Formats: sequence, structure tokens, C-alpha cells
Amino acid sequence: MLLVAVYAVLALAATGRSVLQITEYFDRAPLAYLLSALAAVVYVLATFCLARGGRWVRVGVAACAVELVGVVVVGAASYLVPGAFPDRTVWSHFGQGYGFVPLVLPVLGLLWFRRVDRAGRQADDVAVAAD
Repeated sequence: MLLVAVYAVLALAATGRSVLQITEYFDRAPLAYLLSALAAVVYVLATFCLARGGRWVRVGVAACAVELVGVVVVGAASYLVPGAFPDRTVWSHFGQGYGFVPLVLPVLGLLWFRRVDRAGRQADDVAVAAD
């Protein structure tokens, strides 16, 4: 529940920030702000998958993997090409503006999905053995 709550808060924060950046400042850094919007969509999707579980685990794993790659690639790019990221975005500087939560969260999400997937497979094994 705590992981879902943190994801939900980050999804709201990233969505709000990206909407503001795109509507007010898009001409300053279009790529950075579009990546911020992508991050928001990924966080919303990951939140949904974490909350639902079941058949959504694979989608959630993909969302967390995209999130992890995004924060690492955008984080590195924001240091290598600082002019492309004049304002902070959720993934720039490895999520520094969000207390580095965007860097840690996908790892926690992937670990959670791994745990849920293993528990589901064990339950399936028990059900098959009982038959």
C-alpha cells in the first residue's frame, strides 16, 4: 500500500509539473518537457499496475523498466547536455528535484512485482499439486 501511495503521489506531481511546463514553457525545452509528460504517463501506469496486480504484473514490470531506463538516461543527459534541461523535470539530474525518489522507486517497484509474481507462481504450483 505504501509503494502504491508513493507512486500515486509521484504520478500526480509529475503530471502537474509536465502539464505546467508544456502549457507555459514548451518553447524553452520541448524535449525535456515531453519526456516529463512521458514520465507522468509511466508513473500513472505503474501505479495502476501495482494496485491491480494479477494479469497487470507484466505491464507493471515493463512500466518500471521504462521508468528506470528513463531516469538513468535523462539523468545522465541532463548533466551532459544541461542546455536541453533548463528547468528541472522528474527524471532530470536523476530525480534530484524529487529527492532522488524517481531513481529508487522503479527498483522498489521491480522488486515488488518480482515478489508478487513468485507468490503467484507458488500458488499455481500448489493448486496443480492438489489436483
